[in-house]
Amino acid sequence: MMIPTIPTPDELLDKGFRRGKKAADLARTSKIPRHLKSKRIEETRVITACQVIKDRIKMILDRVPDIETLPEFYQDYIDITVGVDEMKKALGALNWAYGIITQLEKDYSSRIRRSSPEKASTLQKQAYGRIASVVNKIKKDLDFLDFAKANLRNMPTIDFEATTIVIAGFPNVGKSTLLRQITDATPEVANYPFTTKGIQIGHLERNWKKIQIIDTPGLLDRPILDMNEIELNAMVALEHLADAIFFIIDVSETCGFSIESQFNLSYEIKRIFDVPMVYLFNKIDIADVNKNTNEKLKSESDISYLNGLEETDDYLFISAYEGKGIEDIISKLSSVRKIERNKNEDMEFY
Repeated sequence: MMIPTIPTPDELLDKGFRRGKKAADLARTSKIPRHLKSKRIEETRVITACQVIKDRIKMILDRVPDIETLPEFYQDYIDITVGVDEMKKALGALNWAYGIITQLEKDYSSRIRRSSPEKASTLQKQAYGRIASVVNKIKKDLDFLDFAKANLRNMPTIDFEATTIVIAGFPNVGKSTLLRQITDATPEVANYPFTTKGIQIGHLERNWKKIQIIDTPGLLDRPILDMNEIELNAMVALEHLADAIFFIIDVSETCGFSIESQFNLSYEIKRIFDVPMVYLFNKIDIADVNKNTNEKLKSESDISYLNGLEETDDYLFISAYEGKGIEDIISKLSSVRKIERNKNEDMEFY
């Protein structure tokens, strides 16, 4: 999300008051009657300071997208990452400040024009005090927006026109490695859990069909209420984006989770998300099962971890690290059909 640079209250006031002083200095050189000049100087100072501060606030309000008009994926992503209600509250506070400063500008410019020359300076100082009070009241809201800018800087750009495959599974099962093998994405890959700290996206085209591959952060087999922010981002991707889920099972169990636990997670995901699922049995090189033929690999009598798999042809045996089975995966990708969703989901967000 492209949130502009957020100033502190001191920076906002300093810029407004400095510009007000420059405008007042110019007014001093104007050729107007002496008894009017002092009032013109102070009126110009107040009007300019208010307009500079209002312009900066309006720029922030204009450049932050209306959250309710965004696709549901982005709304949920923002809610998980920084909180939608908090974002709306902060923007509402800035809108309040804009309105109050507009009123102060109108009131004090009028009062200065109607005052005696001797009282103009006093009214200008009053106005500056009121302006400073308003800006300082939105300090926590400016701080929040600065926090939101930092945390939403890397919010992924989703192509809602493309067929979307979500790669899911426990941490360290090879999701990022697979994404790097089949697309142009270069996610960080390392041998420790939760390497993926955000949603990673890769793209490819197959027979003029745009395909978007999303690598989700590692999911843990536990209730949604117990999930951390990284896991919740993955669930959002599954809910709003997936036309199919490619679920990776580490048959070597070097990820630190048993095959049974991995299957249990896949069943839970299938229960929650009504989209096709393809099983990718990864790290067959480590498990030392790739020495046999595919027919033997598919035999439940020889491969005990297939016992719990429902009747389906939607599974492949791969080694993402060695690049084995990649062409079969790409062929599977090409056969996935796009799921039609609500109209507001079919938007490109910039």
